[in-house]
Amino acid sequence: MVKKYPPQQFLNRELGLLEFNRRVLAQAENPNIPPLERLKYLCIVSSNLDEFFEIRVAGLKEQVKLGAVTTGPDGLDAPQILKRVRDQAHKIIEQQYQIFNNDLVPTLATAGVHFLRRTHWNEVQSAWVKDFFLREVMPILTPIGLDPSHPFPRVLNKSLNFAVELSGKDAFGRNSAKAIVQAPRVLPRAIKMPSDIAGCEHGFVFLSSILHAHVGELFSGMDVLGCYQFRVTRNSDLFVDEEEVKNLRISLQGELPQRHFGDAVRLEVADNCTPEMSEFLLQQFDLQPEDLYRVHGPVNLVRLMRIPDEVERDDLKFPSFVPGMPPSLQKKGADMFKLIRKGDVLLHHPYQSFRPVIDFIQQAAADPNVVSIKQTVYRTGADSALMEALIAASQGGKEVTVVVELLARFDEEANINWASRLEQAGAHVVYGVVGHKTHAKMLMVIRREDGKLRRYVHLGTGNYHPRTAKLYTDFGLFTCNEDMCSDVNQIFVQLTGLGKASKLKHLWQSPFSLHSQVLRAIQNETKLAKAGKNAQIIAKMNALLEPEIIMALYEASRAGVKIDLIVRGVCALRPGVPGLSDNISVRSVIGRFLEHTRIFYFRNDLAHDVYLSSADWMDRNFFRRIEACFPLLDNKLKKRVIDEGLKTYLQDNCQAWEMDGDGGWHLKTTRSTSPKCAQTLLLESLASKPVVTAENA
Repeated sequence: MVKKYPPQQFLNRELGLLEFNRRVLAQAENPNIPPLERLKYLCIVSSNLDEFFEIRVAGLKEQVKLGAVTTGPDGLDAPQILKRVRDQAHKIIEQQYQIFNNDLVPTLATAGVHFLRRTHWNEVQSAWVKDFFLREVMPILTPIGLDPSHPFPRVLNKSLNFAVELSGKDAFGRNSAKAIVQAPRVLPRAIKMPSDIAGCEHGFVFLSSILHAHVGELFSGMDVLGCYQFRVTRNSDLFVDEEEVKNLRISLQGELPQRHFGDAVRLEVADNCTPEMSEFLLQQFDLQPEDLYRVHGPVNLVRLMRIPDEVERDDLKFPSFVPGMPPSLQKKGADMFKLIRKGDVLLHHPYQSFRPVIDFIQQAAADPNVVSIKQTVYRTGADSALMEALIAASQGGKEVTVVVELLARFDEEANINWASRLEQAGAHVVYGVVGHKTHAKMLMVIRREDGKLRRYVHLGTGNYHPRTAKLYTDFGLFTCNEDMCSDVNQIFVQLTGLGKASKLKHLWQSPFSLHSQVLRAIQNETKLAKAGKNAQIIAKMNALLEPEIIMALYEASRAGVKIDLIVRGVCALRPGVPGLSDNISVRSVIGRFLEHTRIFYFRNDLAHDVYLSSADWMDRNFFRRIEACFPLLDNKLKKRVIDEGLKTYLQDNCQAWEMDGDGGWHLKTTRSTSPKCAQTLLLESLASKPVVTAENA
């Protein structure tokens, strides 16, 4: 039976996700941030909105289509949410293009980075563009004239296309008034023009401008009356009936190509598109007028993410830094096993290097005393030194077991490829448990020492992905504590074999004990507060949505527990509501790095319990995923995590946003002479090269 909660005590998930994108968009608007980094933030918002439409909006539209009347904890049904989402999304996108056109483009131009618009090309530039079109673009274009023998083409998800209006007859006497031109996906959306022709060091021409200027070359003898960019976003949530399939990998391989052609959920068109053409396109994709988004500029800002990499101007980017290394690991070629035996090792990424994790696996792969390696893989990238080390270990005769999550959204193809390569190398590859994504970040090495087998473990809050380890904030722990290693081993046994869940000594695990243990810890603080003792909870995560946890936090607040929540993204809890959540504050820190750590602190009558986790406080993490939440047993490491991962963020008065009881967010500003930026302070204390200014981080 589904529990019912007072809807007025909860905020909506979808609207909360859009609020998060507003906070990211504020970074693109911030003049204190280097302009090429601001452009990246603008692209990130576009990427986030793409996924939001592909998954969340697609799901809402599916509910409406099926006539579903279910509501979430906030009491809103799918049609109500969809209407509010559309209203807010239109406003965000409009603001996004205002920032791009009225702020970023002029700012970058002043700094020497120009977007050369078609209406401003001189004769030399126009000649270069024409030559580029004839040489690089036209040979790979396939214009499709629409007539009875050429129906409207299947348009790939998020691809750039042009709807062309024509007049006249072609060589066969046909007088089709419309054609579709699909832009080549192999070409960048912004092409760098040679500096001597551009008249500046960094001049870029949009592919859309090049096609606009020369689309007539594709329709010889006919007149082009109009040419309009458009892009369609499709439902990209894969459907695999896990109870029916015999081989998940084969079934997924068959399903992946269909992601490009799911049901349309959004149509973006350039603002010069005529009402008639817009209506025609909406009909082709079976969309409603409210699904149409007119944009003043390129219809796919995501593809501009490459521009900062093509502009070698350090002054227009965040200051570079070298990730630091704990003193014990600074010696090149340090023996990881020897160091871990001396005591637990904690790494705080990206301020500290991810290199020790790679070294750990590579040393294990080469060590003749290592007999077995086990690892979970959720996201690791198409090019991974860790996966190569596991392959080498298997080829070297070691027992290698890898739990690959094939349903890691948008990483399915990379994970399938790694699974195939690992199997070919002789590794044991399993895909976890049907119906539960394996999201835990665990690595275990078994080594023969003095005639006995000894286990070493790495546990983390983030993925085994060297690239994102430079961009996301995460903690990773190395330990050879026997009880911790025994718990990890038990979870691996569950993932690869069959049997009842065993009681773990230290780890909290989804879907078995994590939810109940978090509830118990919150209720314990409530009990302590009612007994007149000081009680405190500090929790940092990406999302807070699970209703029972939220209700427990409300009860703790009413009992007098001081609760500080640091939630990067969406939060369904209403903070600061009199009589409900007076003692709860919610903040979000948006900065140079994506906040990804999950930290749970409970004062517990001065025991100061600290847990790190792969899980957010969401239904899916508690009940539909395999997650690991692990304690810090070393008091020095506890203090480090409290100081670096919690207190520093609670003191941030530069990049912290505070949430009100209605779900609104306000940037916390200070008149203090000592601004405190959490990410800058951590870079200065942990990285090898300190960052110069708080504003730039």
